[in-house]
Amino acid sequence: MNALLPGPRPIDTLVVPPELDGSLGKNRARNGIAQIAASNDLDAIRVWLARFVDTKTTFDNYRKEAERLLLWSVLQLGRPLSSLTHEDLLIYQQFLADPQPAAQWSASGGRKHPRGDPRWRPFYGPLSPASRRQAMVILNVMFAWLVQAGYLAGNPLSLSRQRAHRTKPRITRYLSPELWLEVKTFIQAMPAETEREREHHARARWLFTLLYLGGLRITEVSTNTMGRFFRRRDANGEDRWWLEVLGKGGKERLVPATTEMTAELAAYRRRHGLPALPSPGENTPLVLPIGRSQKPLTRAALHQIIKQVFSGAADALRERGDEYAQRADQLEQASAHWLRHSAGSHMADQAIDLRLVRDNLGHASLTTTSQYLHVDDDRRHKETDEKHRIGW
Repeated sequence: MNALLPGPRPIDTLVVPPELDGSLGKNRARNGIAQIAASNDLDAIRVWLARFVDTKTTFDNYRKEAERLLLWSVLQLGRPLSSLTHEDLLIYQQFLADPQPAAQWSASGGRKHPRGDPRWRPFYGPLSPASRRQAMVILNVMFAWLVQAGYLAGNPLSLSRQRAHRTKPRITRYLSPELWLEVKTFIQAMPAETEREREHHARARWLFTLLYLGGLRITEVSTNTMGRFFRRRDANGEDRWWLEVLGKGGKERLVPATTEMTAELAAYRRRHGLPALPSPGENTPLVLPIGRSQKPLTRAALHQIIKQVFSGAADALRERGDEYAQRADQLEQASAHWLRHSAGSHMADQAIDLRLVRDNLGHASLTTTSQYLHVDDDRRHKETDEKHRIGW
């Protein structure tokens, strides 16, 4: 560790000595007119991050990776971030696989401490290959923007971009129909002897219904409410239920609330003593805590529920014999986003028009012209209802 600094601390309160702040970084742009006023690396990073403050998940992820690299650069290498070379970043990738010394870089026991807590650390342990790839993708975005802004002369990661096309493609993160059946079977078999166990079972079943039938992102589950369900009459005079989702980047989309989804919603609400169907504008969270509270669950809490289900289903598979070990290992790696990918894949397998799948998953935002597209929406609802099922 560099003797000039006491140890890793969040960039919110970080003070970097002048000789390491990047004012004279070797990769600083010396010609042309800079588009940002930042005179050092920390300020430049803050300007870049300010572009994402309205999207919390993106901001948190981008800040985390920029923070880690800056701290590593000044503490481990004793060099400004704006002096890093391509070779330095190759070394950094190896560091991500095993941040050492662990006591300095990783929180004890992998616990997440608040950013103002003295026990805070930038890591919780070694990063997986997928997380390391994601980190470098984010840093490449940052470096490219700093070059474009006239702060850096070049992007030290740009030399890696051509090689990325020749690397072995990573495994698609989705559950085959067979593995998805294992997950559903595990949820169905969850203990239900006590009232608390029954609540856990009902919540898991409803959460997985939302993520799979709706193709929702986990943040969309934590930030939307039941009051966003609404009923609309189609061209044939039939009432159809929809879920209006405020999603990534503040974009809105309509998700078909199929017959199965509304039935599961009604069952879940009755368990909590609520009317079967929500009223317009109702603030009840999409997924509720155990007990009487109606406080929204955080993204982290939802993630933990999902991982526990996948882990339990994986253990159940392993108990059936060694021949199931590989499939169990795959389930152990699964996350909420796997369910979104699975939903899209399974819809495509059922020959649902890919344009409808695109709209279900929110790859196009709602516009004011949507009122003229009711016939197309109705067709999307009908095909999704008929062909995309959970089959509890």
